[in-house]
Amino acid sequence: MDGFFFAYLCLMLNSISYSFIIPVFNRPEEVKELLESFLKLDFKVAYEIVIIEDGSSNTCKDIISGFEEKLSISYYFKENSGPGDSRNFGMQKAKGNYFIILDSDCILPSHYLTTVDAFLKKNFYNCFGGADAANTDFSLVQKAINYAMTSFYTTGGIRGSEKSIKKFEPRSFNMGISKKVFLKTKGFSKIHPGEDPDLSQRILKENYQTVFIPNAFVYHKRRLSWKKFYQQVYKFGLVRPILNDWHPSAASITFWFPTLFIFFIIASLFFGILFNFLFLVPLIAYLSMVLLDASTKNKSISIGLLSIIAVFIQFIGYGSAFLKSTIYIRFLKRDPKKQFPKLFFK
Repeated sequence: MDGFFFAYLCLMLNSISYSFIIPVFNRPEEVKELLESFLKLDFKVAYEIVIIEDGSSNTCKDIISGFEEKLSISYYFKENSGPGDSRNFGMQKAKGNYFIILDSDCILPSHYLTTVDAFLKKNFYNCFGGADAANTDFSLVQKAINYAMTSFYTTGGIRGSEKSIKKFEPRSFNMGISKKVFLKTKGFSKIHPGEDPDLSQRILKENYQTVFIPNAFVYHKRRLSWKKFYQQVYKFGLVRPILNDWHPSAASITFWFPTLFIFFIIASLFFGILFNFLFLVPLIAYLSMVLLDASTKNKSISIGLLSIIAVFIQFIGYGSAFLKSTIYIRFLKRDPKKQFPKLFFK
């Protein structure tokens, strides 16, 4: 569909016009799966898809050509500058008035855009976020990692639950912002990861509201090995004290829980082995709860057992990095960009 006709149609209808913003780096097959899920959406109103190739050596250009007659797609190639800057680039090029930002490793359920549109037309918010979930065809490890990243017993529901409807920090794998807010905030900053909660806090400071939309979830594939998962959560831990320093009102004692869990493990093993087995009971009880919950939700004891591994990796990786970063940023007052240069794009 011609871009000018798309914009004109949305203007005449006086409605929300959606532009999906998708940065991609060397992941053509993931883009193919995502675009295939767009074809299955039950939303019948026009929308556009803006794909930004962030300096990839293995591009998705050929993949996209196979969908151009079925979907309204704009494709841009640019030098590598990180996902945040690529999203900003895409929003500058987009023709809609409401931007939905996705990661390239996501897959949309058929009701996704219908759910989002119905919610925003009933209760309009300038920024929303949705949850992520594991699809049935994901590997056991992917499902275990998804559990560790999303369960109330592991993250407290900070990545999306119906208990956190308002003042939610949307994550950029599934996030929507109005064009008005993008122009006001200038979009994402150069930090990565952490660019999404940073933007959420700047949106709140501009007196706009954020919201969690129930049932507007995406299937987040996360093609991670245990090693890559550890590296990912380690970076999350490094970033959080920087964000707390930038946005003190967003700081919470809950961010200390993974670090405290590390000390809890050490203390439980030390006193349980040297003094009395009963000191191990709280740790065993918590892990049993994780095993039962993960096994029940995924209908697989194998996923339950792998979820325990994922929880240990998540807490140890995040918790140790959070402590390290807190010492450097809060107590030693180091410059984040000089102390952790790999967390920032130039």
